[in-house]
Order: sequence, then structure tokens, then C-alpha cells
Amino acid sequence: MARTTTVTGGRAATTGVIPGKWALSVGRPPTPAPAGFRWAPLSSVARLESGHTPSRRHPEYWGGDVPWIGIKDATGNHGRTIKHTLQTITQAGLDNSSARLLPAGTVCLSRTASVGYVVTMGVPMATSQDFINWVCGPEISFKYLHYILLMEQESVRRFAHGTTHQTVYFPEAKAFHVCIPDRAEQDRIAGVLGALDDKIAVNERIAATAVDLADAQFLGVANSLEFGAETFGSVATVAGGGTPSTRVDEYWGGDICWTTPSDVTALASPYLFETSRNVTELGLQNCASQLYPAQSIFMTSRATIGAFALPQVPAAVNQGFIVVLPPNEEMRWWLLHEMRSRVDEMISLANGSTFLELSRTNFKAMRIRLPHPTEVAEFTRKVAPLHAAAAQASRENRTLATLRDTLLPQLMSGRLRVKDAEKIVEDAA
Repeated sequence: MARTTTVTGGRAATTGVIPGKWALSVGRPPTPAPAGFRWAPLSSVARLESGHTPSRRHPEYWGGDVPWIGIKDATGNHGRTIKHTLQTITQAGLDNSSARLLPAGTVCLSRTASVGYVVTMGVPMATSQDFINWVCGPEISFKYLHYILLMEQESVRRFAHGTTHQTVYFPEAKAFHVCIPDRAEQDRIAGVLGALDDKIAVNERIAATAVDLADAQFLGVANSLEFGAETFGSVATVAGGGTPSTRVDEYWGGDICWTTPSDVTALASPYLFETSRNVTELGLQNCASQLYPAQSIFMTSRATIGAFALPQVPAAVNQGFIVVLPPNEEMRWWLLHEMRSRVDEMISLANGSTFLELSRTNFKAMRIRLPHPTEVAEFTRKVAPLHAAAAQASRENRTLATLRDTLLPQLMSGRLRVKDAEKIVEDAA
């Protein structure tokens, strides 16, 4: 049997109880388990492990063969199994720190700074100290635990506390309890949810491949062109956005999509269907933005420069964007790919003391490559179907993700049985 003893040391598990929504709690909650389920201390069925950051003063500890999960890996891959990380460490980094090489299948939960993000290791990896890591024993499927933590993200954030940074401390983590059925049922539930996630992953690959092919089509034409006198500002309307006063309630909660950079950087592909916040017509009238038509080109212009979105619905933006309104359909696709190919140059033109920002003035003055209109039309004929296919895959993923997120609590609270969920998924497919 796999070892499930917690080995992090430090303070003992808290004796308090903080119930989650369905299947996770700090301490044993008073809520009875559904029929066929039981509450168990998570540390009795999985081994709790911590992480560490090797010293940055030793370059020989970094850039090796050991993937090392940091916060950006978790926020950028929430809900996924990952095999690659932004940073790696060496064996010397492992040997000279408290970092630990953990096996594939380890479930990682971010516990500080950005709390509640979940990834699972697809290969052996180490993590920073910003994670609680669980190596599952035979009584709990790592896939099932992954879905519990994914479903209970908001509960995990309630478990956090702290004055400077919200943190889930180890006494609380050691007291985690999970509500689980027997292992066979766990595997069946994870199988249903995993089928949806597998389809979502396929659609993400379809969308990414389609956009890459469109980029390649662009470079095949653009690389033979010289920069002429035309600029972004001379061939298209270039605009920006603003933020209504957050002190006026009447400006917020309407039905107008209001886009922030975080809405765009979170996208798996550049097709925006909804935003995290909406404004009212009155709010739109009292900010520096306007309602831009669907298929406008949104590009983030500060902090993160060069993240793109093609809104699939009319939308406004905040002040962190440059918006390009092409004169016609053909120019839309040409300008989008010209912009995507010039991000490094845009960053070099940015300035600012607090954060880098690309001004509209500098952007508008950038000269562009522009072929004959017949070549632009031919380019559009080739890439428009690629973007249509990518947008459709992204649209389908919204439906699949909504279905998964609806089934998740139903299955893991025992209110929906696997055979009924399988029928729902089959009908949706």
C-alpha cells in the first residue's frame, strides 16, 4: 500500500471545522455523507507533500531536466494535467533545497498568492512552496481528487486567511476531509468528466492548429513584402477604452460586455464570447469606450502587451487595450496577423515607469506590409475558414465546459448517478 503519512512537519492539523460546498471540508463536517459515500481525512488516503524554491543565487540549480511548478503554471493551466513548466531545476537544485521530486499523478493545489488553482502532474515534477501537493493512495483516484479540488475552488479560498496575502496554511490542509464513494465509483465518475475534458482538449488543439496555420499562411505572403508608407493608423481606425466609475452602481451589472486584459489572457484561443464583468448603457456612456462590433481586433497594450481577442459579440474595453477596426473583411484578417507577427516590436516601442504600455500614437505610426488588394482577398479566402473552424471549436468548448461544471457537483454529491450522467454526455455529443 502506498504511504499516506503526512511528512510536512510543522504544526498539527487544526481542530476547527470549515465546511465546503459538497465534497471538501476543513475538519469533519456535520453534514452526513450521501448514500454510498463516506467522509475521510484526506491525509488518510493521500500523502501530503510541500514544495520549495531552490536558491536563485545559484544558477547551477536552475535550467535542468526537472519540471518545477510555479504559480504561473497553475493559473495558466487550471484544471489540466501538465507535462511542461515555465521553469525547470537541476538535480543539484533538488539536492540543495527542500524541493521534492513527486510522481506523475500528484495533485497540486495553489495555497498562496493565487489561491485555489489545481493542476495534476503528468510526469514527475517538483513545485514551489506555494502549493499543497497530494500523492494519492489506492483508496482515492488522483483524477477524482483533482475534480474535488476543481469543484471546491471557492471553498478553498474561504479556507485561506492572512493579513498580507491570503494563504491556506498547513494546519488547515492537514485537516482536509473529502467525501468519496468507493474507488470503482470514483473511476466511473472521473471517466464521465474526463471524457468531456478530453473533448475540450481536442477542440483546443483544433483551434490552436487552425490559428497556427493561418499565421503560417500570412508569413508565406508577408515575408516577401517590403514595408511601405502605409501604417496601422492610415489603413484602419484605431481606438481604445475606459472604465466607468466603480463608485456608481448604476454603471455596472448590465448586458454590455466590458473586456479587461484578464478576460483576454485567460483565453485558450483568440475568440471572446463573454466577459467577467458587464456594464449598463449608462456606464458605457460615462467612460472612454464605445460598443465595438463583433470581430473587432482587441489587443492588450499595457503590462501584458500583445494578447489578442476577436469578440464574437459586440463588446467594450477598458483602458488596457488598443482596438483596431478594419475597413473591410479582407483587411481584418490581414491586419490581425500583421499585428500578431509584430508583438516583439510593439514591446520595444512601449514605455512607462510602473508598467510598460504601448501608446496608440506609437502603434498607429508603425509601418505595415501590405500586398495588392487581390492578394489580400486571396489570403482572406484561405484563412477565414480556418478562423471559422477555430471559433466553432472554441464555441463548442463553452458548451462542454458548462455541461462538465453542471455535472461535477451533481455527481460528486451523489445527486446524479453515473449511468444518468453518461446518457446526458452521450446526448450532448
